[in-house]
Amino acid sequence: MSTSDNSSTSRPDVVLIGAGIMSATLGVMLKELQPELTIAVFERLDVAAAESSDAWNNAGTGHSAFCELNYTPEKADGSIDISKAIGIAESFEVSKQFWSYLVQKIDFKTPQNFINSIPHMSFVWGDANVNYLKKRREALVKSPLFKGMEYSEDHQLLQQWMPLVMEGRNPAESVAATRMEIGTDVNFGALTRGLFNMLKEQPGVSFHFNHEVTKLRRDPDGAWYVKAKDLGTGEKVRVHSKFVFIGAGGGSLPLLIKSDIPEGKGFGGFPVSGQWLKCTNPDVIERHQAKVYGKASVGSPPMSVPHLDTRMINGKRELLFGPYAGFSTKFLKQGSFLDLPSSIKTGNLRPMLIAGIKNIPLTRYLINQVRQSPADRLAALREYMPNANGKDWELEVAGQRVQVIKKDPVQGGVLEFGTEVVSASDGSIAALLGASPGASTAVSIMVSLIQRCFKDRATSPEWQAKFKQMIPSFGQKLNDNPQLCEQIRNNTSEVLGLNVNEPV
Repeated sequence: MSTSDNSSTSRPDVVLIGAGIMSATLGVMLKELQPELTIAVFERLDVAAAESSDAWNNAGTGHSAFCELNYTPEKADGSIDISKAIGIAESFEVSKQFWSYLVQKIDFKTPQNFINSIPHMSFVWGDANVNYLKKRREALVKSPLFKGMEYSEDHQLLQQWMPLVMEGRNPAESVAATRMEIGTDVNFGALTRGLFNMLKEQPGVSFHFNHEVTKLRRDPDGAWYVKAKDLGTGEKVRVHSKFVFIGAGGGSLPLLIKSDIPEGKGFGGFPVSGQWLKCTNPDVIERHQAKVYGKASVGSPPMSVPHLDTRMINGKRELLFGPYAGFSTKFLKQGSFLDLPSSIKTGNLRPMLIAGIKNIPLTRYLINQVRQSPADRLAALREYMPNANGKDWELEVAGQRVQVIKKDPVQGGVLEFGTEVVSASDGSIAALLGASPGASTAVSIMVSLIQRCFKDRATSPEWQAKFKQMIPSFGQKLNDNPQLCEQIRNNTSEVLGLNVNEPV
């Protein structure tokens, strides 16, 4: 289905491929910066946010590095590297500022539809892990971004924080947890649909759902020719645009390959699937009000960090545990089993082979995950919830993630677990690859993309002033300015209806 208004043409200023959180964020931001821009959105499914951005497909933590231990690795000398955690926490604060701007300035829907307060906790057991968590907290609280992080090894206090995690546990077991009261749960599916609803109300925006992009090539004049097929009728839609953004989740890599830009050469993808255990007992769901993250198993991908996770989905509290990783050759949940083999080209074969050889433990881990029985999954849950009853849980299929494989001048090929923006040197096309913590840092990623792809306008006084209006901390680091950090957090918490940080 295509929807358009009278001002949309076959030559839109911007084409957005994929109706997920990244495209939605970029589209709204560009319209705020320059309202007269025309935009065409193409999505292969019949609704927005049905793949990676959907609540059941996305981890939905509101990744702020409060509880995700994989963002704070322990170095060889025993110290804790908090640099990645600082960057992610900064980025999430930027996202909250932009969402607050939308709520205040554009009468965005009730923020509780997409963001709610929920404590973020890290939980570990065993002397070595307890020592690690203690050092982690000591390192993080030096940053204003992690002010208020509590730490405890006391079983009674931990029982109050997370009763389901502590009940049935050996009272002599060495355990520890950290707690951030200002953590959030974000429904990125609801947020994405809200952003696109805003775009629909603006002139110069056309939507083409159930349309798959089949061609993407450079015109002689430097513009991009995009051809899409209506999967229902077979009708073709053709547009030419000076700027294309590929934000199609796992579908971004094949489209980047189609673009044939030099900057995209050598990129490959490694798909990882996932599953959740979903609680079906309302009494159990009601007793857990936190996101409790543990440590990932050796050899497992970061997206598989186990967590007992309270979520708000469609106005209803849910409780999930997982994710359990798996392997599929699909790049999208509703993709094709030919996605992986068809993505292998001469230019990326070597990096993919080298990365595969160097990540054999990951492959072995995924194979073991695929072979798990219901009893195996319940045993994993009971490490975090000793008294869990298998009758209270059912299996739910999560989304697909495509981890980035790219050329490396030293190693030949490396497997990345973050997000990566690939853009042409002239800024006419950009693609976003990778997974976590993408959605939570979407605003920062899109600001950087705009600065890279719209260089002249991004540095103009008009756009600079608008950036500052949308993101009050624009151009400053909250980690370097405790007073500004507290002020920004208090403001966004008030607007979004979130818990305010309290000193401990």
